[in-house]
Amino acid sequence: METALTRLTGVRHPVVQTGMGWVAGPRLVAAAANAGALGVLASATMTVDRLREAVREVRSRTDAPFGVNLRADAPDAGDRADVLIAEGVRVASFALAPSPELIARFKEAGVLVVPTVGARRHAEKVAGWGADAVIVQGAEGGGHTGAVATTVLLPQVVDAVRIPVVAAGGFFDGRGLVAALAYGAAGVAMGTRFLLTSDSTVPDAVKARYLAAAVGDVTVTRAVDGLPHRMLRTDLVDALERSGRVRALARAVRAAADYRALSGTGWRRMVREGRALRHGRDLTWSQVLLAANTPMLLRAAMVDGRTDLGVMAAGQVAGVIGDLPSCAELVARIMREAEEARGRVGGC
Repeated sequence: METALTRLTGVRHPVVQTGMGWVAGPRLVAAAANAGALGVLASATMTVDRLREAVREVRSRTDAPFGVNLRADAPDAGDRADVLIAEGVRVASFALAPSPELIARFKEAGVLVVPTVGARRHAEKVAGWGADAVIVQGAEGGGHTGAVATTVLLPQVVDAVRIPVVAAGGFFDGRGLVAALAYGAAGVAMGTRFLLTSDSTVPDAVKARYLAAAVGDVTVTRAVDGLPHRMLRTDLVDALERSGRVRALARAVRAAADYRALSGTGWRRMVREGRALRHGRDLTWSQVLLAANTPMLLRAAMVDGRTDLGVMAAGQVAGVIGDLPSCAELVARIMREAEEARGRVGGC
């Protein structure tokens, strides 16, 4: 199935595996790429050296194009850009809008720039700055999310920009792919669906929690970091929502210390990043610390398997997923279902 996305990136199928922190490592990315999707490596939780190693590991596992997800606001974003350019990575994706200067630098080096946005005006902005494509995530998506459903947001963005638009939030099968194409998208991006594959390194106990979840078990809370965050409802989420400021601050400080030890980030840099997070937002300092250290809460679940202590970001589709196929099986099934759905639509 050829679309503007496949022509732009060189992948076989108009499907993107999103760059989920602690989840989208070399094994999953390579498996998605070998299946014909655009695999995206999550790098925000890696050091620059580990990023270089991870990119080379993906390259050793696949000859297919793949991407790397970056934090545009990271102090070492320039160093990470150097790695992607030197290693010949095909796509640089972003959860926050990269600066015009960073976009220009990537484009000059032949690296495609694909930011993720949650509003029409943001899509218009990055398109005007030279982004090659844009991923549009509706409220159904996991992790930090907005309030507008994909079915409302997607057509707005398709009408507003003249670059390929990839739909995210609420997609898990071939019917969704065809629906997105009907809206004018060039493909779909999926996170939770790829997390729940046999190629994902997420511990089995965590995958079991996802598979057991109903749609109503996926909630949006501000208790973790002060921002709307879609995840599975757990005892930890309940405890955070009940915590007073003192307990929340104590928990945040412990998380900050753990993150500092793991990442090598100094307290001064963490405070500087915290101030940036507070700018324009009504966040307490405990929320700022938790926001800066959400990676540790994700790691507890996605790496250590601690469903009692970790955060499990989840799209609403977690409530309708019931199996763990390989990436090859998943992508083949999606494309088969898409062809069947197109046939049904054509027969109407």
